[in-house]
Amino acid sequence: MAPLSTWLLPLISLIQTSIAATPPTVHLNYGTFAGAYSQPYNLTYFRKIPFAAPPSGRNRFRAPQPPLQINGTYDTDAPFDMCPQRTVNGSEDCLYLGVYSRPWTASQPLRPVLLTFYGGGFIQGSATFTIPPSGFPVLNASLANDYVVVYSNYRTNVFGFLPGEKVAKHPEADLNNGLLDQRAALEWIRENIGGFGGDKGDVTIWGQSAGGGSVVAQTIAEGNRGRGLFKKAMASSPFWPKTYRYDSEEAERLYELVVKGVGCDGKEDEIACLKGVDVQKLRDVSLGISTSQQYTTSTFTWGPFIDDSFLTEGLASVVKSGRLNAGAVLSSYNLHEGENFIPPGFANAAGSGGFNSSVASFDRWLEGFLPQFGKGELNRVKELYPESGVAEEIKWNTTYERAGLIYRDLILACPAYWLANTARKGWLMEYTIDPAKHASDTVYWNTINPIQKSDPLIYESLAGAMGSFAQTGDPNAHKITNETVVGVPSLKKKEQFVVRKSGPARGNIRLLERRCDFWLRVADKVPI
Repeated sequence: MAPLSTWLLPLISLIQTSIAATPPTVHLNYGTFAGAYSQPYNLTYFRKIPFAAPPSGRNRFRAPQPPLQINGTYDTDAPFDMCPQRTVNGSEDCLYLGVYSRPWTASQPLRPVLLTFYGGGFIQGSATFTIPPSGFPVLNASLANDYVVVYSNYRTNVFGFLPGEKVAKHPEADLNNGLLDQRAALEWIRENIGGFGGDKGDVTIWGQSAGGGSVVAQTIAEGNRGRGLFKKAMASSPFWPKTYRYDSEEAERLYELVVKGVGCDGKEDEIACLKGVDVQKLRDVSLGISTSQQYTTSTFTWGPFIDDSFLTEGLASVVKSGRLNAGAVLSSYNLHEGENFIPPGFANAAGSGGFNSSVASFDRWLEGFLPQFGKGELNRVKELYPESGVAEEIKWNTTYERAGLIYRDLILACPAYWLANTARKGWLMEYTIDPAKHASDTVYWNTINPIQKSDPLIYESLAGAMGSFAQTGDPNAHKITNETVVGVPSLKKKEQFVVRKSGPARGNIRLLERRCDFWLRVADKVPI
């Protein structure tokens, strides 16, 4: 009998050629959409699908509206523009998403779905992709995983996160529109993903940085409670900045800066005026205040805030009550990633920007970073984070590392821990490979690059766990590495998965748990 490869490989090649010759077409209730096929990566893809009407004119500062009806066949094999960015980039005609997966026919079972949110500090970012697309190394790590990936745009900066009482009261304006865009993508999946071979009942949401913060928001949002829009969540270095109420002093100050900056203050209908302002004026004002709190009470000015309908509670409050919208969570953080967000002057004695490596400079920053803390609470922080110390995989003896650890814990690592620890099933990963800064881990899972071949142990351990979770809800179910390599321990065992250059290991979380418990106890004075 002839070897299997002598007849199977030509058959696969023939099937791929046939798919390439007849691009996939999906019929939805608002239009017909034609996709494309990549033979080198064996992917069918739809790069540009509108999931909502353009949020411009009357729709600016509104929740996403239903997509417009499309006549004829819509060619999706084209890039789409990002939503308005901080400078001159982007367009308000931006509520599009992309879909990619391995080829599928209607005779095959439906597959799990992974919805991805991009990062960018809630001030920038885009979901448009080329081939191979973002996140493909995770899908490609193992043929045992076969899920459908959706990559969706959402509004950022002033266009997605303008707070204020006047916004809340206006009949044609809404709060947290960036988060509502994300929910609209989830609703699109529920209505349409079956046509792409996806199972609407088996959806995972995933994001890194502000994308991870978006996962936090969707997972704790009252507006998603009981809707069954997703069942699993992956949060990679979830950036969860302080979340004030939409009508707080901080929020109203932000609203006033925008209104005055574009010349709408004092108008009879300020919101209507804002809707008519040239997009570049809003962009310029947004840019001018994006980093106005960078090294004081926050990092970036824009981001989610507490409202009275969708995001009704902060993360700490939901964690204390134990009510998440996801039953399983896989989250991660990086060893030194807090250092990306603190004053760079901390790194040396000469300093810069009004900060240096002295204890006095550290104390001044800490008081600004935690403005509602009294002397006793600030001293408690200093006890937990002394001038020199040890925590998990890190030893420090500099102001730069000390401040970076505080920031990392409060804004990135503790949100990752809280989310996984609150879920019915949770796993936590710590990435420690030098330099282990914010986004260092993306080299193993975001885009194809040589390190995934030169360092297969880490690639297969990390990307393999993520792919297994997206497919099965368990990072170990489709484990790629052999039995000599540790799997990802359950957080219920008080252990985390430590990604080291020498290979993965299991690490104790006792000290992390202690520090995060402190931040949870004082959450009434730190709006997280």
